[in-house]
Amino acid sequence: MAGTNPKAWQLNRQINVSVLIQLVFLASLIMGSWVNLQRQLDLLQRDVTMLLQCQKNFEQKLESLWSKSISYEYCLRALEKHISKANIAEECSRSRLIRQN
Repeated sequence: MAGTNPKAWQLNRQINVSVLIQLVFLASLIMGSWVNLQRQLDLLQRDVTMLLQCQKNFEQKLESLWSKSISYEYCLRALEKHISKANIAEECSRSRLIRQN
């Protein structure tokens, strides 16, 4: 009995070292995956922050263009009124000249 007991203990010790190595390897894989995931999340956060900043800049440019568009619309209407008044005045002066002749 004494001869079989040390062999069984050696076999168990080898299995335990193997299991321990597998557990360490698994833990290192989990830690590597966790670090990689954190890095990917950091990159994603940076990209989302940049996207939000670009969206804010775009909104500001769009508002600026919108206000310019409105001011140009008012200027165009004023020019149209001015041109129509000038045309009316011109037609009136022509009709007076025709009547006088």
